[in-house]
Amino acid sequence: MEKKQVKRILRIVFIMASLSSLVFVPWILVKAWIVPLPDTVQEQVNEAIDHGFDGMLVYVDQAGKPPEFYAAGWHDRKTKTAANPKALFKIASISKLYVAVATAKLVKENRLSLDKTLADYLPELVGRIENADKITLGLMVQHRSGIPNFTDHPGFWSDPPHENSETLELVLDKPADFAPDKKYSYSNTNYLLIGNIMDKILGYSHRQYIKKEILIPLELNNTYSLLSEVDIDDVMSGYYVGYDDDMKHNDFISPAGSMIATAEDVGVFLRALNDGSVFNEGEQEIYSSIYEYEHTGLIPGYQSIAKYHKDINTVVIQFNNTTNFDGYDWNLAEIIYSRIVKIVRSDKSS
Repeated sequence: MEKKQVKRILRIVFIMASLSSLVFVPWILVKAWIVPLPDTVQEQVNEAIDHGFDGMLVYVDQAGKPPEFYAAGWHDRKTKTAANPKALFKIASISKLYVAVATAKLVKENRLSLDKTLADYLPELVGRIENADKITLGLMVQHRSGIPNFTDHPGFWSDPPHENSETLELVLDKPADFAPDKKYSYSNTNYLLIGNIMDKILGYSHRQYIKKEILIPLELNNTYSLLSEVDIDDVMSGYYVGYDDDMKHNDFISPAGSMIATAEDVGVFLRALNDGSVFNEGEQEIYSSIYEYEHTGLIPGYQSIAKYHKDINTVVIQFNNTTNFDGYDWNLAEIIYSRIVKIVRSDKSS
């Protein structure tokens, strides 16, 4: 068979494979990706509501310009209250960035050591968490501990525990997912344990430490550690596809993702994280060795993306309040986010 024939056959096979794969891709995702890019961020946010999100908030901080706020859809669809770009939002796992910064600060103060083990800090867990004597604090921060993820426990989200001690019980006496430092696997349990360790060495709640060392210096007056600290009406409602009730009353209390904040406050924090102004001398080097400079968040009813784009010196925060956990709404949110960044980048180049 001639090379041209082989190439033609391979090209046909590739096209057929690509077309067959599209059968399994929701067409709304394809549509969201291929429709012409609108001229403004607000038009793109409006378009997101047309794709099925109940509400969306976006914050854009371009260096040298005043921050910009965008909103569309509902803050509360039951009362028909319009989305408020300065509403409070459950930021879920973006909370881990604050916990990681606090860890770096305490390491610099010599109150924590990245090389000490879980057994050193919480000896009562020896025999209850596999490899407790080999799992270091540094491995927990980096999700390389092998400790099972409590949110993977069957039924966790339908009936979440009311105490962190109850949450931890979900993974005690379970086999490790892998040996320490052998691979990366995201586990919320790591940050639950880090919170417990900080509480123990501080002698008070790590949430107070985060407020004193991070929130107050950055004047983040609209960032809170727990839902119980805020007026519930100020929190944007959250919705799970197929479930009619508002999810905002669900109280997720683990350090792995309990924080509540406005998009603006998250944006101010993220810029300070990336430009180093959240750190004191020597802390950023520690932080850079253990964690990342951007994050996403996902709990029932709430999705969030927080990233700094170095090439245009811009922070873009996106919140949306509709989830379904089958990946569909998450993929759609990422498509919308990427298009918003394209619009902002285009504005910078024009």
